[in-house]
Amino acid sequence: MPVDASGVPVPGKRLNVIKPAMTTTATTNALLLVIQQFGSRGLTFIANQILLRYLSPQLLGISSQLELYSITVLFFSRESLRVSLQRQSDTLYDEDATPPPPQRSVTDRNLAGRTQAIVNLAYVSLALGIFAALAIGFLFLGRWSANNSPVAAFAYVRCSLVIYGIASVLELAAEPCYVVVQQRSQHGIRAIAESLATLARSVVTCASAIYAVRNGAEVGVLPFALGQLAYALFTCTIYYLHVIPISSSGGFSLLPKPVKSKLGSNEYAFSYLSISLLSLSRSFFVQSLFKHILTQGDTFIISVLSTPHVQGVYTLANNYGGLVARILMQPVEEVSRNYFGKLLSSLQGPPTRSRIAQAVLSLRQLLYSYIVLSIFVVALGPITAPWLLQLVAGPRWIDAGAGRVLAAYCYYIPLLAINGISEAFVAAVATEPELHRQTAWMFVFSLAFAIIAALLLNIAKLGALGLVYANCFNMVVRITWATIFIQSYLNRLGTDMRLDGLVPRPLTLAVGGCMVAAMIKMKEIPEGFLDICKLGMFTVVFVSIIAMSERKHLLECYRKLQTKRG
Repeated sequence: MPVDASGVPVPGKRLNVIKPAMTTTATTNALLLVIQQFGSRGLTFIANQILLRYLSPQLLGISSQLELYSITVLFFSRESLRVSLQRQSDTLYDEDATPPPPQRSVTDRNLAGRTQAIVNLAYVSLALGIFAALAIGFLFLGRWSANNSPVAAFAYVRCSLVIYGIASVLELAAEPCYVVVQQRSQHGIRAIAESLATLARSVVTCASAIYAVRNGAEVGVLPFALGQLAYALFTCTIYYLHVIPISSSGGFSLLPKPVKSKLGSNEYAFSYLSISLLSLSRSFFVQSLFKHILTQGDTFIISVLSTPHVQGVYTLANNYGGLVARILMQPVEEVSRNYFGKLLSSLQGPPTRSRIAQAVLSLRQLLYSYIVLSIFVVALGPITAPWLLQLVAGPRWIDAGAGRVLAAYCYYIPLLAINGISEAFVAAVATEPELHRQTAWMFVFSLAFAIIAALLLNIAKLGALGLVYANCFNMVVRITWATIFIQSYLNRLGTDMRLDGLVPRPLTLAVGGCMVAAMIKMKEIPEGFLDICKLGMFTVVFVSIIAMSERKHLLECYRKLQTKRG
């Protein structure tokens, strides 16, 4: 039976149900996005190996500033709207007992109307993006022109910034298609669009850089800008080619169109924009400001307080260290946020006990899996990561200090993973007042991070290494806050999640500790064949023992997946 805003059942209303995405769909989507990320990052990785032969640390550092500009424009323009749209339940219901309107009718009582509402809202992202591209672009140009910035001396840097701005706006032009794909869980379209766009970016970037070097032309960071423009063009084109047929058959438009609502209803501003989603987006926007500072704060600070050389070293370590996060953790975080948001949606009343139990079980299994995976990363990463970096990037980057930074990054990755899942749950269930409180804490965390990073960078003279340590502190305080919130939320619903249930088994911890000690004893980067064989032998034994220790958890996850598929 439908319920009102307070959760009270309302008799006489008929449910027109579209079932929410449950575990099977969520798992499939996560796997699909992981495969897509693996392919995309693989292409990017290959492209980077080619470019590293032609790039200096200084050019790589400047390219990271251009990427920061693009990320900032896109984040402020669309992130808060994307998160708020994921809070929309898949369960639709009619406002009275009369037969539902035809599917071609775009009203707030059918799927076409719901879809049209989020398409309309996507154009807010495009408008914000045009404004953000101009405003933030002028800020970057002003900073480069002031104080004799070394960035301004590089060729085509201003032209590249303009191209990045155009590419960002083009990418936002595909946002109406993106929200439709997300709402209908058509993640295959997203995988195709982003994979082909990444291929185009890699080819254009490498081809233009190699062409310039072979012809003796000084093009600076222009190849990166051309590659980003190719990415945006392919993304926009492929999305529209796939989503236009969906809009035709679904009875909605990819252009702004009024949504009919009940007479006297104030749910839509000017019949186009959902007031509830706009209000929620506003709350997320303020929060996203501080979240972006915390997420990209290292890049902000290092671009202001260090040389392009240090920026290049940190960018290289961040790119390689973040491969695991971007390939595996980012897709899982996105799907989890969408999954928890639909499963625990309160738009049609409080969630049922079965859904709460399902959400707690899924959250516990995800966190436990990440914690076990973290033992591998912490034990093996600090010694193997610099060795792999030396293989793929050459000794020049090891001599520049990138190896030590990448080794330290291995302690940051587990914290990043746990925080991603924790905050995905918070973003899915928090009310507007709770989001405001989180925003206030984000402000405090931002200040603390900036102070610690500046001290480690300038006073302690740790360079890029100091930023990794500051990021670790940032993740710890955010995980602590999210844990307190999750426990409070679950207590209100009459349940909880025992934290001691997230501690791995004693054998797992013991073997992990022994492996860390063995790696510390090795100290140096493996060089000879004997060193590599010893490392491989340690790794095989380590993985085998932990797999045996955690066989119960692994079998539980496997059976659950098989049951849902069946």
